[in-house]
Amino acid sequence: MLLPRAALSAAVCTAALVVSAATPIVPAAIASPTRSATAPDEITRVVVISVDGLNPTALSRLGRAKTPTFHRLIDEGASTLNARTEVEKTITLPNHTGMVTSRRIDKAYGGHGVTWNDDRLVPRTVQRAAGHPVGSVFSSLDRAGLDAALFASKSKFKLFKRSWPSGVDRMVIQGYNPTLVDDVDQDLTTQWRALTFVHLSLPDVKGHAYGWLSAPYLKAVEQTDDRIAEILDTVTATTASSDHTLVVVTSDHGGKGKGHSNPGLLADYRIPFFVWGPGVPAGVDLYDLNPTYRDPGTRRPGYGANRQPIRNADVANLVLDVLGLPAIPHSELDADQDLEVFTPTP
Repeated sequence: MLLPRAALSAAVCTAALVVSAATPIVPAAIASPTRSATAPDEITRVVVISVDGLNPTALSRLGRAKTPTFHRLIDEGASTLNARTEVEKTITLPNHTGMVTSRRIDKAYGGHGVTWNDDRLVPRTVQRAAGHPVGSVFSSLDRAGLDAALFASKSKFKLFKRSWPSGVDRMVIQGYNPTLVDDVDQDLTTQWRALTFVHLSLPDVKGHAYGWLSAPYLKAVEQTDDRIAEILDTVTATTASSDHTLVVVTSDHGGKGKGHSNPGLLADYRIPFFVWGPGVPAGVDLYDLNPTYRDPGTRRPGYGANRQPIRNADVANLVLDVLGLPAIPHSELDADQDLEVFTPTP
């Protein structure tokens, strides 16, 4: 899956295109030995959007008319509505820590050790929780000289800035999702960062208050569809942006009733995973692109399964692969960077 390509970090010093004072410099892509063989050379930015508590059943309940952006991601990109969370827990902070570290949770088996889901300050960092060094997509990008931003709607995400202080170049915590997305759009327009990680909370908030798949929950999914549409509009506003940006959308967990804390419940552990952008085949199932992965049906495979399901914790190493960087040291999920999201080469 790999082709020769020079270190992507060297590209930061080279301006490929300057459109105006309000337009960010797009780094030129240069060959790197770790880049996915079918990744378009011009991709130098990834936007990851995590929709907190997105049960994929909501998309079928609402249909194309009420969730046009999610269906656009399906029609124009590669996706599955049958990805999996971390095995051990189906709650927010442990799964997002998995997304940025590509590790399981259980620290006894090399996991990241984040088992809580609140603003506690002890343990203060992911590394202290794990009892061993833990790298992340943020620290890997930092070593390569590349920028990353984190936009989150829950304050517990400050854990990531404490754990990798030089890797998170900008952090915005804003509970009101429309304002948060305004901040995201402004940053995407004026800065060129290798990674923009966005966390949208509204479906989870309404799920806890009124129940997953309730009318208020489904309305929250509709509104989140609008927020993602705004981000895609920003990404596609210029050719310089649309030709260089990959978008990944997934979730930390689903939900049933007013909760999501049962890791053995299908409604909690089944999540969607969408990839959209240059070089991504349109309307393709991610499992069809990846014969070394297995669609789990309704099952919940463990980490020892020979063929893994696609997981939200694949995100960090997928991002690094697309950008031509190696996997996070000692990570586990997609550590071989063999999750394929681009059109296969003949």
